[in-house]
Amino acid sequence: MTTSQPSRTDARTSVETVFRLESPRIIAGVTRVVRDVGIAEELAQDALVAALEQWPRDGVPDNPGAWLMAIARRKAVDLVRRRENYARKLAEIGRDLSETAPPEEPSDPEDIDDDLLRLVFTTCHPVLSAEARTALTLRLLGGLTTPEIARAFLVPEATVAQRIVRAKRTLATKNIAFEVPYGPDREARLGSVLDVIYLIFNEGYAATAGDDWLRPSLCEDALRLARLLSALMPKEPEVHGLAALLEFQASRTAARTGPRGEPVLLKDQNRSRWNRMLVARGIKALSRAEATAVGAPGPYVLQAAIAACHAHAYSYEETDWRAIATLYALLAARAPSPVVELNRAVAVSMAEGPAPALEIVDALTGEPALHDYHLLPSVRGDLLARLGRTTEARAEFERAAALTRNERERELLLERARGCGS
Repeated sequence: MTTSQPSRTDARTSVETVFRLESPRIIAGVTRVVRDVGIAEELAQDALVAALEQWPRDGVPDNPGAWLMAIARRKAVDLVRRRENYARKLAEIGRDLSETAPPEEPSDPEDIDDDLLRLVFTTCHPVLSAEARTALTLRLLGGLTTPEIARAFLVPEATVAQRIVRAKRTLATKNIAFEVPYGPDREARLGSVLDVIYLIFNEGYAATAGDDWLRPSLCEDALRLARLLSALMPKEPEVHGLAALLEFQASRTAARTGPRGEPVLLKDQNRSRWNRMLVARGIKALSRAEATAVGAPGPYVLQAAIAACHAHAYSYEETDWRAIATLYALLAARAPSPVVELNRAVAVSMAEGPAPALEIVDALTGEPALHDYHLLPSVRGDLLARLGRTTEARAEFERAAALTRNERERELLLERARGCGS
């Protein structure tokens, strides 16, 4: 059954929207059949093409996600049946598709979630480099484009494209199992899995490009995966740390945009709009992390502790910035990176003033990874403005606006530049 026939433009928009939301589940479900993530992605794209052909003519199905899944899985079974190496595929898959019907669609949402987790762990196999694992999983599970992934990594688009192609080829040639591993294999892949989930959330939390500041569906997918992983691995403090961090961050979503979708900075947010249920979930997850931790806290537990400091403050002025600066110093020692150091500078500016923070930021201006990172001149512009160096501040905000690819963020940065006067 389908809805009334839409216009061609409306149907195309529906296809693109549904596919963006459902592609990770479709790829995961098809991978269960073909055991090859590269082929699964191609078949998902074939389903998209079929939708673009049929929906404008026949109308949008009542359950468009299930329609796309059914088409992709049917194509997967057809492909396995007609391949010349059919016998080898039968041995790998472990069932005779010529005599056995394809598996039914999972009726329980948790079965679909299991497929998504299998897909995460499969694409995070140690046979791939850390960069390739993250790029491939962001592409397949997060639905991110190559430019978006490149922005998240601060590397050229061509580099990301090569990583994705090579990663899919490696998984296929090595016959990597589609599974959630156990024991040492799980431990080996966990760090990459957490990094991937975090990057997916970040892309939804502050979109790297486009007209929208937020992409809530990505945040929701990442948060759901973090919660599932917490249930799957209850004794892993970093898993609980990531879950806590995402709960805290997600709690601010409603306050992060204004009436027209424009970004609202942390200091200007109406904290009564923060979701206190998510804050409570974050506190509970952080408690689990601390209860299961052995030795020094890991990076995600430290970041969750920083987010908790913000969550506990009922106003920007009440924030314990000295505690946050201390936690960032611990994080910089535990997981050093230019971005962590930039965040530490912001905390130092609030705890000790803009002058010592500017010294930290100026030391980062030569970092290659931050060369095109718009938040570096943005932070520097804020510090200069607070020091009364408005002409320099305006130039930094304008540079930051030129570097960002998000229209909402560009408008905010240009407004801040105009606020520095002429």
